[in-house]
Amino acid sequence: MKFFLFLLFMLTTGFAQSQQEITEAELTQHIEFLTAEELKGRYPGTPENDSIVNYLVDDFSKNEISVLVQEFEAQMRKDSSIVKTYNVLGLVEGNDSILKDEVIVLGAHYDHLGMKGDSIYHGADDNASGIAALLEIAEKVKAHQNELKRSIIFIAFGAEEQGLLGSQFFVENPIVPIDQIKFMMNMDMLGHLNEEKHLYMGGAGTFPGGVELMKSLANSDELNPIVHAGGVGGSDHVSFYRKGISVVGFHTGGHDHYHQPSDTIEYLNIPGEVKAANYIYQALIEIAASERELKFIEQD
Repeated sequence: MKFFLFLLFMLTTGFAQSQQEITEAELTQHIEFLTAEELKGRYPGTPENDSIVNYLVDDFSKNEISVLVQEFEAQMRKDSSIVKTYNVLGLVEGNDSILKDEVIVLGAHYDHLGMKGDSIYHGADDNASGIAALLEIAEKVKAHQNELKRSIIFIAFGAEEQGLLGSQFFVENPIVPIDQIKFMMNMDMLGHLNEEKHLYMGGAGTFPGGVELMKSLANSDELNPIVHAGGVGGSDHVSFYRKGISVVGFHTGGHDHYHQPSDTIEYLNIPGEVKAANYIYQALIEIAASERELKFIEQD
């Protein structure tokens, strides 16, 4: 197990200041970078994967968010090879003398399927959209850090497509005691908000009042949340649920481009992703800035 810790103390005004709003322009910038042909589908264990790690570190750093890079070994499904890959963590501390020791995790995976023959699997929705939202939400949270009671860890997971390997590694090697992690929110495929403005979420019944909270946060002019108490699903939040941690997983639904080379940025609903990301930011702040009870409730 290796950890590389970058504690970044900004002593000059040369660094960009965290902005107050989540924008279409910055979401687009992140997704365009992550889906560029030069990155060849973001496959674990490649030089292109390392370029993404550097990009994530740089983005957290420019927004004055402390960064930790967690290295782990991952077995690839296609050939059983073992490669080194990484989780990238951004750390924002809460302000309450007691509750700051309670941690909320917001996560998304950055890897995708790489190439098959000459075809690049770009993974714009799966999950460049989630990583773009993660970076934008982290930037907005940093701008409002004074509101936080609880601490937040933002995690860009590696090797999700290989079997949730990044999140599994993290929960087995957490950077804080596992019982201090009270809640995990995960974003996987936020780029296809439909005409009915449905944002789907599973696991809202895994913490007290979760279903009611998630329904109450939505402005029907912006989003119509489809809230499930159970239905924890199959992305990285499952690793946390298995450890007895409350979770909610967010997505905007399946589509014909899923796990196809055609999952590219031109098919994404970027204005819709702004709405989804703002909703998730609201939910995150509501929990991290409050004293509401967080305890695990098992769901079928």
